[in-house]
Amino acid sequence: MADEEDRTCPGCEEAEVSCEIRRIAERMQSAQTKGELGTIISHEVQEYSLFDLQIIGGRLNAEIEKLPSPYREAVRPHFREQLFGKHHLLFAMYRSRAFERLPAPISDRERFEKFCAVLPDGIFAWNDSSERNPYFRNPKNRLFYYLIAAFTMFVLEEPGHPVGMPFPGSFRVEQRGKEYYCLIRDKEKEVFYSICNFCPALQSEEPGTPK
Repeated sequence: MADEEDRTCPGCEEAEVSCEIRRIAERMQSAQTKGELGTIISHEVQEYSLFDLQIIGGRLNAEIEKLPSPYREAVRPHFREQLFGKHHLLFAMYRSRAFERLPAPISDRERFEKFCAVLPDGIFAWNDSSERNPYFRNPKNRLFYYLIAAFTMFVLEEPGHPVGMPFPGSFRVEQRGKEYYCLIRDKEKEVFYSICNFCPALQSEEPGTPK
């Protein structure tokens, strides 16, 4: 009987994780300024251990290796910048107390509110049931992806995918003056949890598309 009580209930554990993710989303949603949001995200990301980050990096590398060459080689540094470059910048800003000097309100409040609302369900909507490595299936790792995306899109006001990131067909995320453009910006609408739906980049036109 004692052994049965000591066993972890997978359904209960998932429910507990889901509740915690919802609490995190609510804390993020409570932020009124870019600085407040940056601080909240920094505190959440500090909960990730070095082992957690190694697992996230391993999952990223595994996904990149599935891509065909030479696209795999071209996109690799951009994926790493998207996650770990921004992770480094997040903590650099936190340590320098830069967030205390960001009193500006979150620019697109409606888009931000929708992002926070989607985040809990989006994390569990990812279909990674075929993934053999149990560490890769941890929803906490998916949360990291959304936390970094929130920092990038709503604090820095940059595209979720880095400028210069290539996509199949020789298209890239572009910066033109102060504006960002992406060809796939509006092509992910059917995937409700895609960060593209909340990206500040504007939809660019395919070559040859009449204006």
